[in-house]
Amino acid sequence: MSKKAGLDFQLYAITAESNHPGRSLVDVMEQTLIGGAGIVQLRNKTGTREEVLEQAKALRILTRKYNVPFLINDYADIVLEIDAEGVHLGQEDMPIAEARRLLGQERIIGISTHNLQQAKAAERDGADYIGVGPVFPTNTKPGRPAVTTSYVAEAARHISIPFVAIGGISPSNVNAVLAAGAKRICAVSSIVGSDDPAEVCRSFLRQINSAAFGYKSITVNGQQEQSSARTIDELVVELGQQNKKLVVELNGQIVQRALWAETVLHSGAIVELVHFVGGG
Repeated sequence: MSKKAGLDFQLYAITAESNHPGRSLVDVMEQTLIGGAGIVQLRNKTGTREEVLEQAKALRILTRKYNVPFLINDYADIVLEIDAEGVHLGQEDMPIAEARRLLGQERIIGISTHNLQQAKAAERDGADYIGVGPVFPTNTKPGRPAVTTSYVAEAARHISIPFVAIGGISPSNVNAVLAAGAKRICAVSSIVGSDDPAEVCRSFLRQINSAAFGYKSITVNGQQEQSSARTIDELVVELGQQNKKLVVELNGQIVQRALWAETVLHSGAIVELVHFVGGG
Protein backbone atom coordinates (compact mmCIF):
# COMPACT_ATOMS: atom_id res chain seq x y z
CA MET A 1 0.00 0.00 0.00
CA SER A 2 1.37 3.42 -0.98
CA LYS A 3 1.79 5.67 2.04
CA LYS A 4 -0.01 8.65 0.42
CA ALA A 5 -2.78 6.40 -0.92
CA GLY A 6 -3.95 6.25 2.70
CA LEU A 7 -5.49 9.69 2.32
CA ASP A 8 -8.40 8.19 0.41
CA PHE A 9 -10.56 7.56 3.48
CA GLN A 10 -13.97 8.60 4.81
CA LEU A 11 -13.85 7.62 8.48
CA TYR A 12 -10.87 8.19 10.78
CA ALA A 13 -10.70 6.42 14.15
CA ILE A 14 -8.49 7.52 17.06
CA THR A 15 -7.61 5.58 20.19
CA ALA A 16 -8.84 6.73 23.61
CA GLU A 17 -8.38 4.04 26.23
CA SER A 18 -10.12 6.06 28.93
CA ASN A 19 -13.36 5.64 26.99
CA HIS A 20 -13.40 1.84 27.19
CA PRO A 21 -12.18 0.66 30.61
CA GLY A 22 -12.03 -3.10 30.84
CA ARG A 23 -11.66 -3.61 27.08
CA SER A 24 -8.32 -3.94 25.35
CA LEU A 25 -7.03 -1.31 22.95
CA VAL A 26 -6.48 -3.80 20.16
CA ASP A 27 -9.91 -5.41 20.52
CA VAL A 28 -11.71 -2.06 20.41
CA MET A 29 -9.71 -0.77 17.46
CA GLU A 30 -10.26 -4.01 15.58
CA GLN A 31 -13.98 -3.41 15.93
CA THR A 32 -13.55 0.01 14.30
CA LEU A 33 -11.80 -1.65 11.38
CA ILE A 34 -14.49 -4.32 11.08
CA GLY A 35 -16.98 -1.45 10.91
CA GLY A 36 -15.11 0.22 8.07
CA ALA A 37 -12.76 2.83 9.56
CA GLY A 38 -10.30 3.73 6.83
CA ILE A 39 -7.43 5.08 8.93
CA VAL A 40 -6.32 4.68 12.56
CA GLN A 41 -4.35 6.99 14.81
CA LEU A 42 -2.69 6.05 18.09
CA ARG A 43 -3.08 8.95 20.50
CA ASN A 44 -1.64 8.54 23.99
CA LYS A 45 -0.87 11.80 25.75
CA THR A 46 -0.19 10.34 29.19
CA GLY A 47 1.86 7.18 28.60
CA THR A 48 5.63 6.89 28.52
CA ARG A 49 7.43 6.52 25.23
CA GLU A 50 7.92 2.82 25.99
CA GLU A 51 4.18 2.36 26.54
CA VAL A 52 3.36 4.20 23.33
CA LEU A 53 5.89 2.06 21.44
CA GLU A 54 4.33 -1.18 22.71
CA GLN A 55 0.85 -0.01 21.73
CA ALA A 56 2.17 1.11 18.35
CA LYS A 57 3.69 -2.31 17.67
CA ALA A 58 0.41 -4.05 18.47
CA LEU A 59 -1.66 -1.66 16.33
CA ARG A 60 0.86 -1.91 13.50
CA ILE A 61 0.14 -5.66 13.31
CA LEU A 62 -3.61 -5.01 13.43
CA THR A 63 -3.66 -2.28 10.76
CA ARG A 64 -1.54 -4.39 8.43
CA LYS A 65 -4.03 -7.21 8.86
CA TYR A 66 -6.80 -4.90 7.61
CA ASN A 67 -4.57 -3.02 5.15
CA VAL A 68 -5.38 0.44 6.50
CA PRO A 69 -2.95 3.31 7.21
CA PHE A 70 -1.66 3.76 10.73
CA LEU A 71 -0.62 7.15 12.11
CA ILE A 72 0.92 8.02 15.45
CA ASN A 73 0.25 11.21 17.35
CA ASP A 74 3.42 13.22 18.13
CA TYR A 75 6.06 10.48 17.91
CA ALA A 76 7.75 10.78 14.50
CA ASP A 77 10.60 8.57 15.72
CA ILE A 78 8.19 5.73 16.54
CA VAL A 79 6.67 6.13 13.07
CA LEU A 80 10.08 5.27 11.64
CA GLU A 81 10.78 2.53 14.17
CA ILE A 82 7.65 0.52 13.36
CA ASP A 83 7.19 1.70 9.74
CA ALA A 84 3.85 3.42 10.25
CA GLU A 85 2.31 5.45 7.45
CA GLY A 86 2.69 8.78 9.17
CA VAL A 87 2.40 11.19 12.07
CA HIS A 88 -0.25 13.57 13.35
CA LEU A 89 0.91 16.79 14.93
CA GLY A 90 -0.66 19.48 17.09
CA GLN A 91 -0.06 23.19 16.74
CA GLU A 92 2.51 23.06 19.56
CA ASP A 93 4.40 20.04 18.23
CA MET A 94 7.40 19.94 15.90
CA PRO A 95 7.13 22.05 12.74
CA ILE A 96 5.89 20.34 9.60
CA ALA A 97 9.24 21.03 7.88
CA GLU A 98 11.12 19.15 10.61
CA ALA A 99 8.70 16.23 10.48
CA ARG A 100 9.09 16.10 6.70
CA ARG A 101 12.87 16.09 7.01
CA LEU A 102 12.67 13.14 9.41
CA LEU A 103 9.97 11.15 7.63
CA GLY A 104 10.60 11.91 3.96
CA GLN A 105 8.13 12.64 1.21
CA GLU A 106 6.27 9.33 1.18
CA ARG A 107 4.91 9.36 4.69
CA ILE A 108 1.74 11.18 5.72
CA ILE A 109 1.92 14.29 7.89
CA GLY A 110 -1.30 15.62 9.35
CA ILE A 111 -1.81 18.54 11.69
CA SER A 112 -4.65 19.80 13.86
CA THR A 113 -5.97 23.27 12.99
CA HIS A 114 -8.50 25.48 14.73
CA ASN A 115 -8.96 28.33 12.27
CA LEU A 116 -8.49 29.15 8.61
CA GLN A 117 -5.17 30.92 9.18
CA GLN A 118 -3.67 27.77 10.67
CA ALA A 119 -5.17 25.69 7.87
CA LYS A 120 -3.63 27.85 5.17
CA ALA A 121 -0.27 27.76 6.95
CA ALA A 122 -0.40 23.97 7.15
CA GLU A 123 -1.21 23.71 3.46
CA ARG A 124 1.60 26.10 2.58
CA ASP A 125 4.08 24.22 4.79
CA GLY A 126 3.38 20.86 3.12
CA ALA A 127 0.91 19.03 5.35
CA ASP A 128 -0.83 16.14 3.60
CA TYR A 129 -4.10 16.69 5.47
CA ILE A 130 -5.44 18.80 8.31
CA GLY A 131 -7.79 18.20 11.19
CA VAL A 132 -10.57 20.79 11.43
CA GLY A 133 -11.96 21.16 14.91
CA PRO A 134 -13.09 20.67 17.50
CA VAL A 135 -16.36 21.17 15.67
CA PHE A 136 -18.38 20.65 18.86
CA PRO A 137 -17.28 20.72 22.52
CA THR A 138 -15.46 17.52 23.44
CA ASN A 139 -13.81 15.99 26.50
CA THR A 140 -10.95 14.90 24.25
CA LYS A 141 -9.91 18.57 24.01
CA PRO A 142 -10.95 20.05 27.38
CA GLY A 143 -10.91 23.83 27.41
CA ARG A 144 -10.63 24.12 23.64
CA PRO A 145 -13.55 26.20 22.29
CA ALA A 146 -15.60 24.63 19.54
CA VAL A 147 -14.91 26.00 16.06
CA THR A 148 -18.48 25.12 14.95
CA THR A 149 -19.48 24.09 11.46
CA SER A 150 -18.60 27.58 10.19
CA TYR A 151 -14.91 26.64 10.14
CA VAL A 152 -15.78 23.38 8.38
CA ALA A 153 -17.48 25.46 5.68
CA GLU A 154 -14.44 27.77 5.44
CA ALA A 155 -12.09 24.82 5.04
CA ALA A 156 -14.32 23.33 2.34
CA ARG A 157 -14.21 26.61 0.40
CA HIS A 158 -10.58 27.60 0.84
CA ILE A 159 -8.41 24.51 1.48
CA SER A 160 -7.35 22.20 -1.34
CA ILE A 161 -5.63 19.45 0.66
CA PRO A 162 -7.82 16.84 2.38
CA PHE A 163 -9.33 17.82 5.71
CA VAL A 164 -11.05 15.76 8.36
CA ALA A 165 -13.68 17.23 10.67
CA ILE A 166 -13.19 16.22 14.29
CA GLY A 167 -14.44 17.00 17.77
CA GLY A 168 -17.66 15.97 19.47
CA ILE A 169 -19.02 14.41 16.29
CA SER A 170 -21.57 11.61 16.65
CA PRO A 171 -24.09 9.89 14.39
CA SER A 172 -26.74 12.27 15.76
CA ASN A 173 -24.98 15.47 14.65
CA VAL A 174 -22.76 14.38 11.77
CA ASN A 175 -25.27 15.43 9.11
CA ALA A 176 -24.75 19.09 10.04
CA VAL A 177 -21.00 18.63 9.60
CA LEU A 178 -21.46 16.94 6.23
CA ALA A 179 -23.86 19.67 5.12
CA ALA A 180 -21.15 22.23 5.89
CA GLY A 181 -18.86 20.54 3.36
CA ALA A 182 -16.94 17.82 5.22
CA LYS A 183 -16.24 14.62 3.28
CA ARG A 184 -14.05 12.96 5.92
CA ILE A 185 -15.09 12.49 9.53
CA CYS A 186 -13.10 11.63 12.63
CA ALA A 187 -14.71 10.50 15.84
CA VAL A 188 -13.21 9.36 19.11
CA SER A 189 -15.50 8.86 22.11
CA SER A 190 -18.64 8.21 20.09
CA ILE A 191 -16.89 5.25 18.45
CA VAL A 192 -14.46 3.75 20.96
CA GLY A 193 -16.69 4.61 23.91
CA SER A 194 -19.67 2.76 22.49
CA ASP A 195 -20.69 -0.80 23.27
CA ASP A 196 -20.56 -1.61 19.54
CA PRO A 197 -17.80 0.38 17.79
CA ALA A 198 -18.29 -1.53 14.54
CA GLU A 199 -21.95 -0.56 14.25
CA VAL A 200 -21.23 3.08 15.10
CA CYS A 201 -18.64 3.11 12.30
CA ARG A 202 -21.19 1.64 9.90
CA SER A 203 -23.70 4.30 10.94
CA PHE A 204 -21.17 7.06 10.24
CA LEU A 205 -20.33 5.59 6.84
CA ARG A 206 -23.98 5.29 5.85
CA GLN A 207 -24.46 8.97 6.57
CA ILE A 208 -21.21 10.02 4.87
CA ASN A 209 -22.17 8.10 1.75
CA SER A 210 -25.70 9.44 1.84
CA ALA A 211 -24.34 12.99 1.83
CA ALA A 212 -21.74 12.25 -0.83
CA PHE A 213 -24.01 10.49 -3.29
CA GLY A 214 -27.40 11.96 -2.48
CA TYR A 215 -28.57 8.74 -0.84
CA LYS A 216 -30.88 8.43 2.12
CA SER A 217 -31.30 5.52 4.49
CA ILE A 218 -34.80 4.02 4.34
CA THR A 219 -36.33 0.70 5.30
CA VAL A 220 -38.12 -1.19 2.52
CA ASN A 221 -40.08 -4.30 3.53
CA GLY A 222 -37.96 -4.67 6.64
CA GLN A 223 -34.59 -4.26 4.90
CA GLN A 224 -32.44 -1.14 5.27
CA GLU A 225 -31.66 0.39 1.87
CA GLN A 226 -29.66 3.32 0.52
CA SER A 227 -31.87 5.13 -1.97
CA SER A 228 -31.52 8.24 -4.14
CA ALA A 229 -35.27 8.37 -4.75
CA ARG A 230 -36.94 11.65 -3.81
CA THR A 231 -40.52 10.39 -3.94
CA ILE A 232 -42.43 7.13 -3.68
CA ASP A 233 -42.88 7.17 -7.45
CA GLU A 234 -39.10 7.35 -7.97
CA LEU A 235 -38.54 4.60 -5.39
CA VAL A 236 -40.91 2.24 -7.19
CA VAL A 237 -39.01 2.85 -10.43
CA GLU A 238 -35.64 2.49 -8.69
CA LEU A 239 -36.74 -0.91 -7.40
CA GLY A 240 -38.00 -1.98 -10.82
CA GLN A 241 -41.57 -2.36 -9.56
CA GLN A 242 -43.27 0.23 -11.77
CA ASN A 243 -45.16 -2.37 -13.80
CA LYS A 244 -46.45 -4.22 -10.75
CA LYS A 245 -49.74 -3.76 -8.95
CA LEU A 246 -48.73 -2.38 -5.59
CA VAL A 247 -50.09 -1.07 -2.36
CA VAL A 248 -47.57 1.31 -0.80
CA GLU A 249 -47.49 2.05 2.91
CA LEU A 250 -45.29 4.89 4.21
CA ASN A 251 -44.61 5.08 7.94
CA GLY A 252 -47.74 3.04 8.64
CA GLN A 253 -50.08 4.94 6.31
CA ILE A 254 -51.29 3.75 2.90
CA VAL A 255 -50.44 6.26 0.16
CA GLN A 256 -52.85 6.49 -2.76
CA ARG A 257 -51.36 5.80 -6.20
CA ALA A 258 -52.27 9.29 -7.41
CA LEU A 259 -50.10 10.78 -4.66
CA TRP A 260 -46.91 8.76 -5.20
CA ALA A 261 -45.22 11.40 -7.39
CA GLU A 262 -45.69 14.13 -4.78
CA THR A 263 -45.05 12.13 -1.62
CA VAL A 264 -41.50 12.95 -0.51
CA LEU A 265 -39.26 10.30 1.04
CA HIS A 266 -37.11 11.40 3.96
CA SER A 267 -34.16 9.60 5.52
CA GLY A 268 -35.43 7.08 8.06
CA ALA A 269 -38.69 6.42 6.18
CA ILE A 270 -40.28 2.99 6.58
CA VAL A 271 -41.85 1.75 3.36
CA GLU A 272 -43.88 -1.39 2.74
CA LEU A 273 -44.54 -2.50 -0.84
CA VAL A 274 -47.27 -5.11 -1.11
CA HIS A 275 -48.03 -6.86 -4.41
CA PHE A 276 -51.61 -7.68 -5.04
CA VAL A 277 -53.36 -9.66 -7.71
CA GLY A 278 -56.84 -8.72 -8.81
CA GLY A 279 -59.46 -11.38 -9.37
CA GLY A 280 -63.08 -11.83 -10.14
